[in-house]
Amino acid sequence: MSYRKSLITSAALLAATITPMAQDADQTPQQRLHIGGYGEAVFSRNFYSDKYLRYTDPTSTKDDTHGRFDLPHVVIYLGYDFGKGWSMGSEIEFEHGGAESAIEIETEEAGEYESEIERGGEVALEQFWLQKTFNRALNLRVGMQVVPIGATNAHHEPDQFFGVYRPEGENTLFPCTWHEVAISLLGKLGKHWSYTAMFLPGLDSERFGNDGWIHDGSASPFEFKIANNYAAALRIDNTSVPGLRLSISGYVGNSFRNTLYDTSNSKNDGINGTVLIGAFDFAYKSPRFIARGYFDYGYLSDAAHISKFNISMSKNSTSKRQTVAKNAITTGIEAGYDIFSLFQSKHTIGQKFFIFGRYDYYDSMHKMDTGTTKLDWCERQKVTVGVNWYPIKEIVVKGEWSDRIFKKQYNNEPSISLGIAYAGWFM
Repeated sequence: MSYRKSLITSAALLAATITPMAQDADQTPQQRLHIGGYGEAVFSRNFYSDKYLRYTDPTSTKDDTHGRFDLPHVVIYLGYDFGKGWSMGSEIEFEHGGAESAIEIETEEAGEYESEIERGGEVALEQFWLQKTFNRALNLRVGMQVVPIGATNAHHEPDQFFGVYRPEGENTLFPCTWHEVAISLLGKLGKHWSYTAMFLPGLDSERFGNDGWIHDGSASPFEFKIANNYAAALRIDNTSVPGLRLSISGYVGNSFRNTLYDTSNSKNDGINGTVLIGAFDFAYKSPRFIARGYFDYGYLSDAAHISKFNISMSKNSTSKRQTVAKNAITTGIEAGYDIFSLFQSKHTIGQKFFIFGRYDYYDSMHKMDTGTTKLDWCERQKVTVGVNWYPIKEIVVKGEWSDRIFKKQYNNEPSISLGIAYAGWFM
């Protein structure tokens, strides 16, 4: 397998089936350099309120609506093969258009200089790693990498899911895209097995919450990632059946004390905040039909203590100061059929037009620890139907109607969304 194909696999599948090989010695520097990426532009009309009261006082926000234009993700991949088994990969991501700020002179305030934020969003270095390839079965990678837990982290490019937005369950409960400075071993065993084993810093329980469970636990407000605790992650993929990929992944690591906040009080003795995640996902693809699905279950030890600890923190802290659940769960499935495959014409050659349906279920407060109370609105379902049109392989135009479904005391959240995205390589 060429390094170019390997790098594409590495960036697109995020270490699920990586088998990089040394580049031929006669290749030019330009041939060793690989540039690609993906990007999404979307519009949504949401037929529900975006006010913070919509769950605490649902009747007051029943008839509210709002619309949004957004650039959820714009990503640039950059990779280079140095030769002799050494390679580099990187990924720069602009979320929601990036962040913009400027210095301006305020004419109404005596000409004072002021700093203003002109656009929200984030700019992040999501991947930067160096890799040494020993053979197709053994590669050592060090640096910022995606943690391939669950389907969405491992396959999050816009041409790898049908919806306008990423599958909502995993995107809500887990860091997504989950990336850490880590050490990993990865490779391909035989024709049909591949693996990634990773050593990485633990999550920070100070940043856990009710709506997103551990979602924000991988972030750090500091210039460094605190690593008082450590964790391990493993992903295994199998492709023995033609067209079918079966994958399992798991994570284990402690999260309490992974903070700069003082935890030396004797009341915290024996508190670990161990996070365990088990995940299964699959993808089946034939010339006309695609189906994908996943099931994930998560556990947090000492959830009641962590909840109490976080709620008591200062309002100036980075903590959400919320109750966090002992268990969280999510599952989802989607399937689509290419109707252009039913007929051929000169206008549809090389194109695909999928009609799809999707179902997601997720509950960030699935089971509570003793002494904590569940918020019923954290149990959600989402039904989505729509279309994906591929005028060419690298471009997809998406349209969907979806409805987020809650228990009867809350208002459901229907919406329509349109999007256009690309995923490909420039050189």
